[in-house]
Amino acid sequence: MDQLICFEYQPGRRFVGRLPHGKDLITSIENFCTVSAIQMATFSVIGAVSSATIGTYDQKQHVYVTFTENSPMKILLCTGNVSKKDGDPAIHAHIVLGDEHGKIIGGHLFSETLLFAGEIDLQEITGKPLERVYDNTTGLMLWNFESQGGS
Repeated sequence: MDQLICFEYQPGRRFVGRLPHGKDLITSIENFCTVSAIQMATFSVIGAVSSATIGTYDQKQHVYVTFTENSPMKILLCTGNVSKKDGDPAIHAHIVLGDEHGKIIGGHLFSETLLFAGEIDLQEITGKPLERVYDNTTGLMLWNFESQGGS
């Protein structure tokens, strides 16, 4: 792929809600999307976590390097999208967290990230759902634009 490939989508339903205390952030969103028949969406989350698993992608080794922070932290920014992977909702999200001393950490969001309190703003996107598939160049699960008619 040598250029940006985009397809036009339309806004669908919009949901604003409270995430469940003590539950995993990613699983909570996936479950909601399954029950609500949401195939694609964008979202943002604010609130706090009691523990978080985050990481970054090692581009040379093609693996995620993760760590778990087992202390209360404020969600300063959490943004992501929902698409399909193997026919099920797949969450791809990044998070920035801050502690009571102003220390900030961030990265790709993983399970288990346990919510203390959270509010979500989720915008459904309508159109042909994008599916995540393995990309040989990066080793990542990326959107499959070939199935959409892209190159």
